[in-house]
Amino acid sequence: MKNYYRIIDANINRASEGLRVLEDMVRFKYNDREFSEKAKRLRHFVRDGMMGILSKLLEGRDSQNDVGLEISQDILLDDRKTFFEMAAANFKRVQEAMRTVEENLKLVDMYDKAKIYENYRYQAYNLEKEFRKFNNNKKSKLDTDLYCLTCEKYSKGRSNPDVVKAMIDGGVRLIQYREKEKNMRQKYEECLEIRRITREAGAAFIVNDHVDIAMLVEADGVHMGQDDLPVEKVRELVGDEMIIGLSTHSVRQAVEALKTSVDYIGVGPIYETFTKKDVCAPVGLGYLEYAAGNVNIPFVAIGGIKEHNMYDVKSRGASLIAMVTEIVGAKDITAKVKNIKAGLKKMEEKQYE
Repeated sequence: MKNYYRIIDANINRASEGLRVLEDMVRFKYNDREFSEKAKRLRHFVRDGMMGILSKLLEGRDSQNDVGLEISQDILLDDRKTFFEMAAANFKRVQEAMRTVEENLKLVDMYDKAKIYENYRYQAYNLEKEFRKFNNNKKSKLDTDLYCLTCEKYSKGRSNPDVVKAMIDGGVRLIQYREKEKNMRQKYEECLEIRRITREAGAAFIVNDHVDIAMLVEADGVHMGQDDLPVEKVRELVGDEMIIGLSTHSVRQAVEALKTSVDYIGVGPIYETFTKKDVCAPVGLGYLEYAAGNVNIPFVAIGGIKEHNMYDVKSRGASLIAMVTEIVGAKDITAKVKNIKAGLKKMEEKQYE
């Protein structure tokens, strides 16, 4: 009988520790109160449910002679490389521990309590399902209508952080830092400030080209060009959680991009653009129509898009449109953004009438 209590004790600790890991992961990474509270409440239920037999559990405990520690030290099955691998492992730890507790409670003639812990196990299953919203976080950040890029050269003397603030005030929730003329230190310092601004506003922040800066400032993602580092090498550096975007200019490049772990592609330039040097010729609306019908990941239409032609782009299937000079060069950026978003919304509503 003593060994059964020892098994129960070990698995109560295992389940509680797993729930604490999950609670802290979500609490400190996502600041999500609802999930953190549910994990905490379940953890307390699991522990408090054993108060009536605590003396028996402690009597059975023999951590000093537990061969489990030696086994754990010798194998590397618990090596976790990503946030979500760690979360998945801890959910399994909790669920398996609950099942073990449940079965061993039956063996010590505590069937009613075993059914309570069965319920806790199912609560853990539901909690794991709820956790999926964080794994889909990348997709939700791309689920918007307007993608704005910085370009200080055309910003009428305003700084990139000031431009970003004005964009956000207008309702933009996806912003890319693209600055070709400054040195790395200047870019880093601007990105650090923009990361602070976007984080406080709940907006997603993408850094163009510079994987190192994106990682240093904890950006939501990085956008790469065809001549930049390969997507899979970038993925090795940034991990699974960071968004990776890739510029594409043809059907062939789109097909190749879909073979990688890229999260979205840029489709363009749709029209002639002067914001980048050595840019390729406009691809026109034909490639955009192809992307709308064949690309199964998010894509953003980009290049020369203005308020007067955005309706043509939208009608060809672009749900996400990028703008640069049309926004940063506006006299009143906030008002311009609001006007553009209102126009896009009106067109969206008309498509579903």
